[in-house]
Amino acid sequence: MPLRDFFARHRIATAVVAPATLGVVAIVAATWAVTAPERDDATQLTSSVTECHDMVTISVAGRNDAPAENSTKLLVDADGKPLPAALAGDHNSEWVDPVVNAPDGAVDPDSYAAVYIAYPANMASYEDAVETGVANTKQVMSEISAACPDTRFAIVGYSEGADVVRRVAMEIGNQEPGADGEYGIVDPDDVVGVVILADAGRSPGDGPFIGAANACTNPDGFDQQFQTADCTPTSGQGAVAGTAGGFGALDGKIASFCSDGDLTCAAPENISLLTLVVNVGRQLDMDRLEREGLNPATGQDVAVALGRIAIAAFADIQAQGIGTWMQSDETFLDVLLRVSDPQYDPKAAPQKPAKADAIAADDLSPLAYLPQKVLNEIVGLIATNENTIPVVLSDPYQLTLGPNHTGHHFDYWDDADPKNDRPLTSAQYAAAWLTHLAKQAQAGEPVNTKAKPEPDDYATVQAAVQSTAAKATTTTAKPSGTTTTGSGSASSTTAGSTTSGTGSATTTTQPPVTTPQIAAPPTTTPQATTTEPAATTTESGTSTTTGAR
Repeated sequence: MPLRDFFARHRIATAVVAPATLGVVAIVAATWAVTAPERDDATQLTSSVTECHDMVTISVAGRNDAPAENSTKLLVDADGKPLPAALAGDHNSEWVDPVVNAPDGAVDPDSYAAVYIAYPANMASYEDAVETGVANTKQVMSEISAACPDTRFAIVGYSEGADVVRRVAMEIGNQEPGADGEYGIVDPDDVVGVVILADAGRSPGDGPFIGAANACTNPDGFDQQFQTADCTPTSGQGAVAGTAGGFGALDGKIASFCSDGDLTCAAPENISLLTLVVNVGRQLDMDRLEREGLNPATGQDVAVALGRIAIAAFADIQAQGIGTWMQSDETFLDVLLRVSDPQYDPKAAPQKPAKADAIAADDLSPLAYLPQKVLNEIVGLIATNENTIPVVLSDPYQLTLGPNHTGHHFDYWDDADPKNDRPLTSAQYAAAWLTHLAKQAQAGEPVNTKAKPEPDDYATVQAAVQSTAAKATTTTAKPSGTTTTGSGSASSTTAGSTTSGTGSATTTTQPPVTTPQIAAPPTTTPQATTTEPAATTTESGTSTTTGAR
């Protein structure tokens, strides 16, 4: 490489540039200072953000599939301090790898890199995990952008990671520049594509390409149809859709894939009781509840959460004024749904307008409205739960997270339908798009809104898929012993294992047990079948995982 190009690709920062949001720095610094153990020689920090690339894909994998700080080589900032991220290759994900690694081989090796964000990808506290993932993602992107201002970004997330990526993309797209014209995270123009697979915060009626001129067929910068123009967006919404919002300047750069039947992103409307259960689950240690079942200790946790929500509901009504609330059309279930959302802010609780009445409110006691209120409660309960029983009867656990990857949460790797003009799976389409964006970045070309994929874009994608499938054919059966997960989060005992699926994961020959139940937040992964039925596995296919998605 010419010396001039070397310095162009390895711009060393002259000073450490702190992320704009000091709270993010404080949270991340405190987390790593407390939790990061000493590393041995095999896990020393090696890669730096000063190793600049034309394009970097920021990847956020699903439950138990993120890099582990005590077993993975981590990225460092311009000052040599550890960041919550690892290069793809130092960390591997069975599901996300085929998407984010697709540009490898299509562009120069030093032109493109994929980075996995480290975060507590678990359900000990769903909201804490997702919020930490958001903070870590913003920090890593800010550090890379500060050291390499010409780098373009793509962002990819699946399952629990999809929730992280959507929140990050919303924040980036809706930023306002400061007085100096700089952005707190990165310039939205530097983000060229966002891929979200199974978004728990998906808004009702969203097509796959949010904000694009052809929201059902392709993003603005890639003139290749994913499906026919007369398609119908997947019905329903995300199970935690209260966190949804617009993408601002990133509209048209979003690819959000949701499979019909995947209740994490396509939950039908009018299942308010199930939504309440999900909201409660977001405030519980679901990993412990899944592991131990309902016992006195976990039952107490559930009772405390329910009691806290009930108290918040009565406080919310009192803040509105009991008379005002009695006159309104809002039901007690509506209040419970609002206050059970972890994003609920009592100080910002919406005030419901009083229901119009011929008699002045001051002339009547609130009890005068009791008969109508009771009727509203009954009607509201029925109307907002008309789909609850059908969902329960459909066995939502198996429908979404069925064994042997039969659940719709795993459709994105095998949902091609050539007979109906969908030649590529969701994952393959996303990979082809990233490959095209990486080529544009290497060439220094602006994003071309009329661009069409080249034949070798598809060839690269197929090569990546075939390479992944080839890994899956390798048999790694062992005598009875211990199998560890790639992220170091769980272990299980198996009598033997063989690889399966689309990645390099090893699976038991028995059908895996999936997680979680409908009460859990929606970004979980199936468990592997072991001699201990409650053992949890990762979504990753790294090392010798049991192959759950």
